[in-house]
Amino acid sequence: MTDAFTIERDAPLAARNTLRVAATARWLASVRDPAALPEVLGRREFRDVAVLVLGEGSNVLFTVDFDGLVLFPAWRDVRVVADDGRVARVRAGAGHGWDAFVDWTLAQGLAGLENLALIPGLVGAAPIQNIGAYGVEVRECIAAVEAWDRRAAGFARLDPSACGFGYRDSAFRREPERWIVTAVEFELDRTRAPRLEYAGVREELAGMGSPRPTPAQVAQAVRALRRRKLPDPAVVGNAGSFFKNPVVPAELAAQLRAANPALPVYPAADGSGKLSAAWLIEACGWRGFREGDAGISAQHALVLVNHGHASGAQLLDVARRVVASVEARFGVRLEPEPRIIGADF
Repeated sequence: MTDAFTIERDAPLAARNTLRVAATARWLASVRDPAALPEVLGRREFRDVAVLVLGEGSNVLFTVDFDGLVLFPAWRDVRVVADDGRVARVRAGAGHGWDAFVDWTLAQGLAGLENLALIPGLVGAAPIQNIGAYGVEVRECIAAVEAWDRRAAGFARLDPSACGFGYRDSAFRREPERWIVTAVEFELDRTRAPRLEYAGVREELAGMGSPRPTPAQVAQAVRALRRRKLPDPAVVGNAGSFFKNPVVPAELAAQLRAANPALPVYPAADGSGKLSAAWLIEACGWRGFREGDAGISAQHALVLVNHGHASGAQLLDVARRVVASVEARFGVRLEPEPRIIGADF
């Protein structure tokens, strides 16, 4: 044990993942200073083991114990690094809670992250997943990502073009064994117009009596919508939306819409169409499904839930069956959002 990090052997992980799946890590290192990463990773016992960075565990499904090193980023510094009165650059440590960080930016009068309020997880996970909600993706506000590059054994600063952002994707997600995100720098504009086009947001604001909403009021509306639609992980284990909305060629999207007029289809890049995974899953009868303690939420068909003591393997089995039924009926294959540990989807 040092001031910069602590190391634990055979660490339980059930309380460290929001699906509440029982699993054990061979080693767990809680690191309070990113400068200590070279020392931790260079320890003799860790040189040839798998490494998993685990924050709040809101985007992971354990199907086995983790026979390696779980690294928890415990540094939480936040500061303004530049500000011209209209646009500010804010740097946040990877271990800072995401929703608390959103609140901090709003308290500074900064706009841009309000549609991403109440997303679980830490700041460091935001660029990895390119988190998004209510018509906004975090990449729109990222100016740079700082990370430890395990391949080069050095710290790196990546601009947005080097981050390889895609829909719920990034270079960090595609190479998880290489990158450990240490901080994210955001560019936030005090004059940014609110993004209200996503279904439900404008209506929620109207109900609040906010015809010209501030960013803080938009965040309040988004939180209200999320709390109504999604189960609370503190009440029932879940990782939020488990399935990505599939992006398909425009021709296929048009064919599916013609055959299913109620199917929501949204414009995506290169003229393709983004389908509602929730609608496809619900159309196949999975909403509210339960088998033992594993199931699909009755609140939202995108959410895989653990009602108590479901194993990771049981939850994965339900997810695979959902995907198989949607593919059989609609010819569209869904993909999971969370990282699955110990199995291929």
